[in-house]
Amino acid sequence: MTQNGDFQADFPVSAQELSDIMRCRREEAKDFIQQKYGGVLELCKKLRTSPNEGLPGTPEDIAKRQNVYGANVIPPKPAKSFLRLVWEALQDVTLIILEVAAIVSLILSLIPFSHEDDEHANRPEETNVEWIESVAIIVSVIVVVFVTAFNDYSKERQFRGLQSKIDTEHNFATIRNGETIQVPVSDLLVGDICQVKYGDHLPADGLIIQSSDLKLDESSLTGESDHIKKSADTDPTLLSGTNVMEGNAKMVIIAVGLNSQTGIIFKLLGAAKESKKDKKAVPVANLPTDNIALAKMKGDRAAVEVADAVPVPAPEEEEEGDGADRSVLQMKLTKLTIQIGKAGSIIAALTVLILITKFCVKTYGGSDPQPWRNSDLQRFVKFIITGVTVLVVAVPEGLPLAVTLSLAYSVKKMMLDNNLVRHLDACETMGNATAICSDKTGTLTTNRMTTVQTYIAGVHYKTVPKHTDMPERVISIISQGLALNSGYTSRIMASDKPGELPKQVGNKTECALLGFVNAIGLSYEKIREDNPEEHLHKVYTFNSARKSMSTVIRLRDGSGFRVHTKGASEWVMKSCDFIVGPNAEVLRFTEADEASLIRDVVEPMAHDGLRTIGSAYKDMIFEGKGKPGPNDQIITVEPNWADEDFCLGKMTMLGVFGIEDPVREEVPDAIRRCQKAGITVRMVTGDNINTARSIATKCGIIKPGDKMLIMEGKDFNTRVRDDQGIVRQALVDKIWPKLRVLARSSPQDKYVLVKGIIDSTVGTNREVVAVTGDGTNDGPALKKADVGFAMGITGTDVAKEASDIILTDDNFTSIVKACMWGRNVYDSIAKFLQFQLTVNVVAIIIAFVGACVIDDTPLRAVQMLWVNLLMDTLASLALATEPPTEDLLTRKPYGRTKPLISRTMMKNIIGQSIYQLTVIFVILFRGAQIFDIDDGASPGLVGRPNTHFTIVFNTFVLMTLFNEINARKIHGERNVFKGILRNWIFVAILVGTFISQILLVEFGGHVFQTSGLSIELWLYCLLFGVGTLVWQQLVATIPSRKIPKVLRWGKEVPEPQSKLLWMRNLTRVQQQLQVVNAFKVPRPVGETPTVVRDAEITDQVAESQPFLKGSAAEAVA
Repeated sequence: MTQNGDFQADFPVSAQELSDIMRCRREEAKDFIQQKYGGVLELCKKLRTSPNEGLPGTPEDIAKRQNVYGANVIPPKPAKSFLRLVWEALQDVTLIILEVAAIVSLILSLIPFSHEDDEHANRPEETNVEWIESVAIIVSVIVVVFVTAFNDYSKERQFRGLQSKIDTEHNFATIRNGETIQVPVSDLLVGDICQVKYGDHLPADGLIIQSSDLKLDESSLTGESDHIKKSADTDPTLLSGTNVMEGNAKMVIIAVGLNSQTGIIFKLLGAAKESKKDKKAVPVANLPTDNIALAKMKGDRAAVEVADAVPVPAPEEEEEGDGADRSVLQMKLTKLTIQIGKAGSIIAALTVLILITKFCVKTYGGSDPQPWRNSDLQRFVKFIITGVTVLVVAVPEGLPLAVTLSLAYSVKKMMLDNNLVRHLDACETMGNATAICSDKTGTLTTNRMTTVQTYIAGVHYKTVPKHTDMPERVISIISQGLALNSGYTSRIMASDKPGELPKQVGNKTECALLGFVNAIGLSYEKIREDNPEEHLHKVYTFNSARKSMSTVIRLRDGSGFRVHTKGASEWVMKSCDFIVGPNAEVLRFTEADEASLIRDVVEPMAHDGLRTIGSAYKDMIFEGKGKPGPNDQIITVEPNWADEDFCLGKMTMLGVFGIEDPVREEVPDAIRRCQKAGITVRMVTGDNINTARSIATKCGIIKPGDKMLIMEGKDFNTRVRDDQGIVRQALVDKIWPKLRVLARSSPQDKYVLVKGIIDSTVGTNREVVAVTGDGTNDGPALKKADVGFAMGITGTDVAKEASDIILTDDNFTSIVKACMWGRNVYDSIAKFLQFQLTVNVVAIIIAFVGACVIDDTPLRAVQMLWVNLLMDTLASLALATEPPTEDLLTRKPYGRTKPLISRTMMKNIIGQSIYQLTVIFVILFRGAQIFDIDDGASPGLVGRPNTHFTIVFNTFVLMTLFNEINARKIHGERNVFKGILRNWIFVAILVGTFISQILLVEFGGHVFQTSGLSIELWLYCLLFGVGTLVWQQLVATIPSRKIPKVLRWGKEVPEPQSKLLWMRNLTRVQQQLQVVNAFKVPRPVGETPTVVRDAEITDQVAESQPFLKGSAAEAVA
């Protein structure tokens, strides 16, 4: 028997049998379990687990269960090896054409040809260098392939790591060896006993052992939009991938990983995608899904698809759908690149037209017309290739790589600043944020709550009393209610380090109340030991509708039930008909008494910045049993616990607790930085208006005399709706500009506010809104926001899945850091644009003028490969890794319509282009006389390495290199060296490139078409390069406002339909260029070497698109 078979003998129930249970629904599942296994508890015995103690958690037991039932992981698609990526890079059509062109040229260059009609036929001694250029191109292709493969390999590793980080952040409350611990979802086992609570995202299939008021959202699997009630008696099955919307439960896991319902769906999706033949869709109705509809996965969320046959979209359809949500920066870059392509096309066409016209007039016209020769056709082909080369030079091919590098670098660094980025475009979008709607608790405050004031039995205690100072019966009921009417996962634990405050685990509000029980000299743990969680009769968990939590227990003498309630003080008061007064006397609680209690107790606490929690109870006594008091409710039979009005009404008010949650020390400064940066911070909280006002004042959100609005959710909801109860944008627009605090707000109020701000047209630019949320019902607002922040510590799984960024420390200052990184991404792209466009403008004009004036291009093919492959790639890395500075928060947000290229940037581009072109043209046309060297355009040197054109090439590269330093500043700063040593990558690339240039010039020879230069000539080249720094100081003196606004570029945001047009057109042009090269015959000695262009960047554009679109999960998949 196999090892797995030996393990199987330990468990009489197989994985397939457990999977069969999950095919049943509602009472059918209960009956099936009862008939086959004798109920859930008997099934637990067969799984060798205890409902109270859980699994032992020993390594041996874990290994056995994983061998028999599998691990709770969905195996990811295997990562591609580096060699596989190299092979895929070699499959690119443009690279294949380039390889073929180089090989054909190499073969033809080695075959001797007769040149009887060629003017250069009498110079055969130089034909032996023809093969060098072809070999250099082949080597360049190899470099391109390895660079592309390495980039892909690095990106895949990074984003797999990001996804792994997201996955490992997800823990689940599990009972192991009698203790409740947080276990990573990947470590969950069949037989584990888990505690399920409001807000959880279920990570495995299970059966309910016991539950209280449990409701689930199963829409992601079944398509049912209504919340489904679950209990051990009616519907015991809990499906993986569903969300807990109310209540709590204890469940036993019976299916994990690929055997769970989510795993089955992944298997079916994989099988459908692998086997699909139809271009449009493949129905998979015949697959064994039973009555569970297949969910179409979009990113990391499941979209509802209710149909008998679920189509799998074809690749074309998926591609179009994915382009709908792209960031503003991406759309601006797409528009900009299309415009550059059009400009390049015009210049390329003019180049070809001028070259052909000039050649025809010179050769076939004039006083001595020449007859047609075979080499003339080759000249015409060369003219076309030169024109297409001009077009390719015009495209900023390093731009997509710069975007990818900048985003990837920022995401990695943001993790260190407690920002776990789930969707990459959120990183850049956050830089344009104009408004932040923040929660209070835990985000602006420390979320370490302490009870500092109480009102009990008619006495307002400004400090925590001892239990002997209060009536015994009253404090007995209060301490019982606080200990039992809270999640048993909330507890106070001793600190790991002596002298530190005790650790608060679980809900911090409940921890403050439990701490009060301990502080008055009692023990909440002793009360819980006497009343285990499984003995609680009924639990009404907290939700946004009732604003309270209630727990029902049986009275020890069996005379009835006791209901404990706690929640927002105003809401608890509304359910009370009685109150415990001085000396524990029970009094009627009228509306006047309620108003008096709010005025004399609740509001003063709130003005002190305290959060007020009310506590109440009532005893429900069976008729004829016990001695009912005046505030007790008489019942004849056990109540219908679903009737909340009856069960939670006519309560007796016990007291009010004032809980302090101090403002984080760093928050006021962070909010001042936001306001200075042009970002409006609004507080949206569930606390009462006085507490909210106090905290907002301490934080600096509101200031005395600024006349900003502070509203309650109820008032806000009334004022934004018309007579028919419909929210009107015009009414929202009257409120949100001055609104700073929204108190007692519901998740619906938060959603209406966020949607209203985003949809508003009041300002000149659309507002970009960031929102924080931690609850399940915050999901809609997080989804609607431009950037949704979920709380990593207190946030529910549902909130985290709806978010774009997870704050791992729940701290507002981390949001400010995210804003700074977002602005840094935008600036990094702008820096590279400024640098790259200067290079392209100069290169295209040199190629155009050189071809038209001297019938030659001073920059050779392999030299262009060096400039484009290394200079662009390295420059994008250098400028994309600039760290952010506090200066980023001293300016207003760019806004959605801000031009990509500002007037200052355009001034720098034009200014540097003028300087570089002047220097290049002086050297090109007068360099031979100035430096006393041979003219590189003379017939004897055309096509051969020469000092003249080497000076042109070297000067161009050095000016570009020093201009890279200028490009670090895009807002008109004079000190371009400021902070340069903070970016060691930039310095290393600058030094490395300079050394590489020296080696290339001195030892490049025929391969790079260079000739070694003397020290004197090197100093001249270096002088011209350093001159760009001096020239930049002159450019900076020109006021940017003097530059016409028409020169700003990249303002328009294109429609999504223009998705990848520029890339497709660029690819076609490059392919046409390489096809022409493939059929090129060996060039006669003396003719100009054809400028051949690599297609490496096209691959990077296409490959980088998934990372620019959305989640890391999409990128990896």
